[in-house]
Amino acid sequence: MRDTIYMDNAATSWPKAPGVAEAMAALLAHGSGSPGRSGHALSLQASRAVFACRSQLAELIGASDAARVVFTANATHALNMAIFGLLVPGDHCITTSMEHNAVIRPLRELSRRGVELTVLPCTGDGKLEATAVQQAIKSNTKLVVLTHASNVCGTLMPIADVAAITREANVLLLVDAAQTAGALPIAVESLGIDLLAAPGHKSLLGPTGTGFLYVRAGVEIVPIIYGGTGSFSELSEMPAILPDRLESGTLNAVGIVGLSRALSYLAAHGVDTIRAHEVSLAAQLRSRIASIPGVTLYGNGQGASIVAFNIGSMGSTEVAHILDASFGIAVRAGLHCAPLAHETLGTLGQGIVRLSPGPFSTIKEIDEVAEAIERIAEERV
Repeated sequence: MRDTIYMDNAATSWPKAPGVAEAMAALLAHGSGSPGRSGHALSLQASRAVFACRSQLAELIGASDAARVVFTANATHALNMAIFGLLVPGDHCITTSMEHNAVIRPLRELSRRGVELTVLPCTGDGKLEATAVQQAIKSNTKLVVLTHASNVCGTLMPIADVAAITREANVLLLVDAAQTAGALPIAVESLGIDLLAAPGHKSLLGPTGTGFLYVRAGVEIVPIIYGGTGSFSELSEMPAILPDRLESGTLNAVGIVGLSRALSYLAAHGVDTIRAHEVSLAAQLRSRIASIPGVTLYGNGQGASIVAFNIGSMGSTEVAHILDASFGIAVRAGLHCAPLAHETLGTLGQGIVRLSPGPFSTIKEIDEVAEAIERIAEERV
């Protein structure tokens, strides 16, 4: 029985998939060799576990070659790996006003180094018109970076339409799938996505400290970290092949084993089934609080399972504190590491309270959350 009503799955999922903690503990208790670093049984066992998880991720995102899936520490690591590994001074990059700082900050740094940056404005509910990307492409455009769904309000971006545009223009497309990997079906090859970054600890239901970057065949990335890979040790340069070229240092085998168990759970239950459950809960929650006097909703309610709102002029962090301290409801409030998105939504000063139910959330919890928000609004608005 959980005492806390957890509505912060967009930050990190909880509870994790059944068996994740046990799988990680078992590896630590019964032998955790270094994958790819030795020929003894424990090392080989770890290597097999890493390969199995890599294959599961490839299947999940529709990639035919598991070697194109590179393990990272999180989505931020993966995004930085792609952005810094692709862009050089003189290149032009296009992104949007709904991006997370994991995209905006590296791009701002590169713009100071001579990379040309265009930030496309989105509508007041976070939508992007794909034609805006087409109109922004220039002769030196190398990369378009696009979130799949806003981490602030959940609005989906037109990934398929943008991918068609970038393919036609011979421009690379990097998708930030932090809010969608494991929550929405993704097929990188059929969609024409060149690179995709995601964490393992959100909708993939795995542990923190895990993530991955998918790199399409033919896309070359300059490593941002150099070191041992357990392969081609006779070379003083980084290996040319993936995933070795982008996986310097010892991998988080314990976390990867946990992620693998979570991916098995997703495969058994189905992403579509889990999404239907989450979407239903989010829609009911959005409908319930929409009628509360003083409540303002953000986004269009048609993307990720996120319900973003404010109560009157109350600070979002104050609302979050009351929900936690008085009702035992865990939510995320503030700017969500996405100030440009808040500028777009008109909430930079107030922030937003973000509710994000997960696969283990219940309708009873949704009712309790709606009732708590109603009580706060009655007392304070």
